[in-house]
Amino acid sequence: MQIVDAQIHVWGTGLPSNMAHWQVTSFSPAEAIAMMDAAGVDAAAIHPPSWDPGSTELAMNAVRDYPGRFAIIGAVDLGRPEESLAAMARWREQTGMLGLRCMFLEGENRRRLHDGELEWFWDAAERFGLPVTTLATGSFEALGEVAARHPGLRLSIDHLGGRGGNTTLKDAAAMTHIPDLLKLARLPNVAVKATGVPGYSGEAYPFPAMQAYVRQVFDAFGPDRVFWGTDISKMPCSWRQCVTMFTEEMPWLSGDDLSLVMGRAVRAWWGWPHSE
Repeated sequence: MQIVDAQIHVWGTGLPSNMAHWQVTSFSPAEAIAMMDAAGVDAAAIHPPSWDPGSTELAMNAVRDYPGRFAIIGAVDLGRPEESLAAMARWREQTGMLGLRCMFLEGENRRRLHDGELEWFWDAAERFGLPVTTLATGSFEALGEVAARHPGLRLSIDHLGGRGGNTTLKDAAAMTHIPDLLKLARLPNVAVKATGVPGYSGEAYPFPAMQAYVRQVFDAFGPDRVFWGTDISKMPCSWRQCVTMFTEEMPWLSGDDLSLVMGRAVRAWWGWPHSE
C-alpha cells in the first residue's frame, strides 16, 4: 500500500508565521525524506509556506532531487486576477505542480469569496483542470455554491474542515463545524483532507475522540474523497504515529478503503501518477 501525505511544508528561511508550526528557521526536503522513510511514507505533497519567499523554488528542487517522492500544491495572488490567470493557464507545466491552495479563514480573500469576486478564479481552475484545496472553516456554504456552479472543479477542504493550527481548541470544541462540513458530501466534486488530525486532540495517541470525527467524515464522503495527511510540522506526535492512527487504530478502515484514504484517492483527485 502506497502512503501519500496530502500536506507538508518545507522551508529554507524564516520562522513560521503560524506559531503552531515548529519554530525553526528551516525544515529541508532532506530532513523530510529521512522522517518519511522512518515512518513508511512514500510521498508527500508540499504546500510552499508564505513565510519563506523561496519556498516554491525549494519545493521544485525537491521534486527534481527526490524523483517520485514529492509534488507541489502552489498558490496564486487572488488580488491580481490578470497576472494569476496567465500563471494558471500554464500551471501544470511547472515542475511538480499539481494544483492550488487558497486560504479563506480571514482577510481580503475571505471577503472576496463571500462577495462573489472570485468567479474568474473558479472558472479558470475548472477550465484548466486545476484542483483547488482550501482552508475555509466558516465558508462551507459559499464553497458549496461554488462547487455546484462549477461541477468540473475538484475542490478539497483542508484539515478535516477545521482551522488547523489557527486554533488552540481541542477535540469537540475544535469540531463544531462538522455538521456544516458533512453537508458538502452531497457534491461529488468536493473532498476532505484528513490532514493534521492529531493536532486537534487534547488526548494522547491514538487520539480516540478525533477518530470518531474521522469516521463521520469518512461515512459521509467515502474513501474516494477522504485524503490522509499530516501537516507534520504542527503535529504533537511522530510521523509514524500519524500513519498508524489510521492504519492500525481504526479497525473499521481496512482493505481497499484504507488504501484509498492513505494515498490512492488523493493521487487520483490531483492527477498525481504513481511512480515506483
